[in-house]
Amino acid sequence: MITDAASAPIVLAYDPTWPERALALTDELRSDLGPLVLQVEHIGSTAIPGMAAKPVFDVQITVADLHEAEGAFDRLLVEKGFRRSPYRYDHVPAGVEDDRERWTKRLWMRRGQAGADCNLHVRLLGSPNERLALLFRDWFRAHPEAVPAYGRFKSVLAGVVRDIDVYADVKDPVVDLVVTVAESWAASTGWTPHSGKG
Repeated sequence: MITDAASAPIVLAYDPTWPERALALTDELRSDLGPLVLQVEHIGSTAIPGMAAKPVFDVQITVADLHEAEGAFDRLLVEKGFRRSPYRYDHVPAGVEDDRERWTKRLWMRRGQAGADCNLHVRLLGSPNERLALLFRDWFRAHPEAVPAYGRFKSVLAGVVRDIDVYADVKDPVVDLVVTVAESWAASTGWTPHSGKG
């Protein structure tokens, strides 16, 4: 759940300008946020070639300390049109018995400002949610034959659900199914986060 209930979900056909626009955004964030940033990655559906998506870039910033990053990033991000979300945990996939605290993050969102609309997920290096975001992206990049079906699912869902939180909640179990298959692929290929295998 993203908690941006003011707007209904809108899913658009893939835009071939997304990678270039996302690269400019990730470069800007890396430069502005400084040395606490260990990794900056374009994640989510806009990072998957051919995938229908909400026209909002998901960016993951990996850090060593969430509290330190929150204090250091907040003012800079507010100046860039972001607002910090009270949402501090990611969905734990079905069947995963894990301490919710391991799935913590910080989230800033920007909508309708001068820069691109963005969900900025700040996660801990080596955390399961940092890994899952990259695995999901990289599995789809390695399996383009699965892209149309997932894109169609999201388009149909956006057409019948008028609330972004409900959209996210309904989508979570489907993401869990993808992750189950993606974990087998990761094990068989030796994929690791930041490995560039996607």
